[in-house]
Amino acid sequence: EDEPITAIARMAGFVEEVAAAADLDEPALQMTLGVSDGVRLYAVRYASGPEANTLFVSEDPGAVRMLYPHDEGLEHFADDARVVVSEPLTRLPGMWREVRAGTALIIGADIDELAFQPIGT
Repeated sequence: EDEPITAIARMAGFVEEVAAAADLDEPALQMTLGVSDGVRLYAVRYASGPEANTLFVSEDPGAVRMLYPHDEGLEHFADDARVVVSEPLTRLPGMWREVRAGTALIIGADIDELAFQPIGT
């Protein structure tokens, strides 16, 4: 609850340790995920092997509303809203930034980007 990125890193470490004990040939873990505490969004892109599924974050907070400019249902999006998706929803230039593999994001008013590594037990 207090350190979501650390908790995710421990979960990833546990999965990799279990996979190693089972002597798996394939990469143990492939994940892109997002969780929220109601204030911040935490997102991670990671894979045990060389290929990681994609993860994108909206670059400009105001751009979220540009996705559907005539949709009155979007008024609940704050001016600093961000979107995290596995694939871009549209091809608006400058809308999306791909998150690098092995990266965690902490998204609030700003985006903090951290290196992500599993933590073993």
